[in-house]
Amino acid sequence: MDYRDYYKVLGVGRDASQAEIKRAFRRLAREHHPDLKPGDKAAERRFKEVNEANEVLSDPQKRRKYDALGANWEAFSRAGGGGGGGDPFAAGGPFAGFGGGSGSVRYEFRTGGEAGGFSDFFRTFFGGGATGAGPGAGGGGRRRGGAAGGGEASPSFEEILAGMGLGAAGAGPVGAGSAQGDRVAARGPRSVEAEVELSLEEAFHGTSRIVAVDGKRLEVTVPRGVETGSRIRLKGRGGGDPSHPADLYLVARVHPHPTFTRVGADLSRELPISLGEALLGGEIPVATLKGRVLLTIPPGTQAGRTFRLKGQGMPRLKPKAGEASSGDLLVKIRIVLPTKLSGDALAAARRLVELADQPDPRTTATSSAA
Repeated sequence: MDYRDYYKVLGVGRDASQAEIKRAFRRLAREHHPDLKPGDKAAERRFKEVNEANEVLSDPQKRRKYDALGANWEAFSRAGGGGGGGDPFAAGGPFAGFGGGSGSVRYEFRTGGEAGGFSDFFRTFFGGGATGAGPGAGGGGRRRGGAAGGGEASPSFEEILAGMGLGAAGAGPVGAGSAQGDRVAARGPRSVEAEVELSLEEAFHGTSRIVAVDGKRLEVTVPRGVETGSRIRLKGRGGGDPSHPADLYLVARVHPHPTFTRVGADLSRELPISLGEALLGGEIPVATLKGRVLLTIPPGTQAGRTFRLKGQGMPRLKPKAGEASSGDLLVKIRIVLPTKLSGDALAAARRLVELADQPDPRTTATSSAA
């Protein structure tokens, strides 16, 4: 059984923070997601490796165990831990004293066959040991507290998979009448997360996505108004035990837009106008996510002036009482001056400057500041 360097799999250092690990996992999971590379076995294998590394490094207890093992893997193998099926962190084991008990399995991306994608290395250290160490194998299972017969039995790897509605190594759902099924029922339904990436236009109008959950492809609806970090709960759509299906949470990530900047439900953008439009005013077409509207520019409009277009912002996902269903669009004016003036144009500009009553803006700004 080969030692697995989970830090290397995610491309992070051993001192990486949980935020860095999460970012690395999400980036790699998106890059190698089987939905993006159908039929690519190398991508699927890499995707499973990334999931396995994240399962350990994102869980502080498992990470502590893993760090304790580190380069001592060969010493553990010589001690017989690599093939005996016992818990190397239990009392009397070569790494006793570094905690026990398996955490719940949690995925942000799921594809068919993931349950069988965990390596033997993972099963040995974080899944209750090899076959023979779990319940039903005559060993009675591992127990918290270390004392024989004391405390509640910790779930084996197979039981953790049962909590997700999967049998060991992808053997399928666990029956509700089995001992594992009873245990799952006692724990209640679990939840599954899937990240969905959207353009700002899709977030404005709403859209749909295909996500892979529990080996099945589901078409899900993303409502209007989501923003990065929005969590949409789809009750009972996360697969698992049919009698206690998990909830599916869609986690939105909205890409930046080249024109619009979003702050909550409000949008902002720049609007370039000509010198003539700034001086004389006019009606200027403005593109919004709803379509084009006409903005009335009054004569003498200054650069930097901002106009608020009510209701032209993003729809609100969950408006509060008394709150408008949509935000506003803030339009900031940018004046584009003419260049390469002809002789006649320069003469006209000089004449305009002579005729226009314009105080020194620097003196005015200084007086205002005082």
